[in-house]
Amino acid sequence: MSTRHDRESIYRTLHAEVLDGTLGPGTPLREVALAERFEVSRTPVRDALSRLEQAGLLTRAQRGLEVQSVDPQTIMQVYDARILLEEQIAGDAALNRTMKDVLRLEALLERDRGLAERDDATLIRANLEFHSAVWEASRNPVLQDLLAQLSRHLVHAPHSTLSVDGRWDEALGEHARLVEAISQRDEEAARAAARGHFETARGIRLDLLRAAALEETTSADEDR
Repeated sequence: MSTRHDRESIYRTLHAEVLDGTLGPGTPLREVALAERFEVSRTPVRDALSRLEQAGLLTRAQRGLEVQSVDPQTIMQVYDARILLEEQIAGDAALNRTMKDVLRLEALLERDRGLAERDDATLIRANLEFHSAVWEASRNPVLQDLLAQLSRHLVHAPHSTLSVDGRWDEALGEHARLVEAISQRDEEAARAAARGHFETARGIRLDLLRAAALEETTSADEDR
């Protein structure tokens, strides 16, 4: 029996696919093709696409909507802002968490340690779910909203930092230190763990952007 889709389920499905990289930057999203995929009319598809555009995940191109791309400067600005906010929200989580929050974080950490599939999309989804659980533990809806908006910008970055050799296991160790600090209600340790985690991610992203720029320059020189 096929799943019945409405505008909300279509929006959530496409939103998740943009966030986890299934729909990469520059991917065109056509109403007719999506209506066929979800077995609906074009009206709920058009509504879902409009919401994604308003959220900054899609942009207008010559032949319709496509997944947004951003430049390196914007990506690094997002990292700089996120470091500050993640540090604050981690401290809030340490102060405001409940036992249910701790158990959820521990369960997510254990799940992520046992992931068999480590492709970009799987790692991004797992990482987002973990950090969303930290945000929820903070009981700070303002910061949660700001970080959700910033995260939408980072999905347009080419490749995940988590797929760099050895980074996932390293990140899991950093997650474990963050969970321990939150569990112990150690605000300063939680803030330090979050800052260190995202500063490392920022450094890796900068290296990836440099490598991409070098590759692009080399390719342009070879074409001359």
